[in-house]
This record gives sequence, C-alpha cells and structure tokens, in this order.
Amino acid sequence: MTHAPPPPIEAAASWDAGFMGCGELVIDLRKRLKTMPGEVLCLTARDSGAPEDIPAWCRMTRNALIHHDPLTQRFWIRARLEEA
Repeated sequence: MTHAPPPPIEAAASWDAGFMGCGELVIDLRKRLKTMPGEVLCLTARDSGAPEDIPAWCRMTRNALIHHDPLTQRFWIRARLEEA
C-alpha cells in the first residue's frame, strides 16, 4: 500500500540543521522562532534523536508541531505568539 504525501504546508522560512545535535539545535531553533511569532518554520534535522527530541521540545515550549515527515526528516513548526 502506498501513502499519499501530506498536503504542502506553507512555511514562512525553512532551515536545514543537518546533523546538528539536539543541544545546539534547540538553542538555534528557539532564536529563529522568536523572530517569527505565529508563523511556520520548516526544519530539516537529520540527527538520529530529532524524531523524539523535536516533538518533546515543541510540547515543552508550547510551539506547535504541525507535521513531521519521517522520510525527509522535515518538521513544520508554528511559533507560539508570545515569547518562549
């Protein structure tokens, strides 16, 4: 069975963090999201811990994880409106 790809999600910005580790990644991610309240960032993160770390970080900081594509390791995150 094949699955249709999710509908495209329009992002105000994108960032390829490559294989950056979680500690450095979330510090940079916080800085980026602070500059774009309410907007969507498409993050590509290839670190092996990202599929668990990014959703957990979003829950803790109240930024909305809209979608995660495990095939491309892309995460669409809507920045919260007030400061994190």
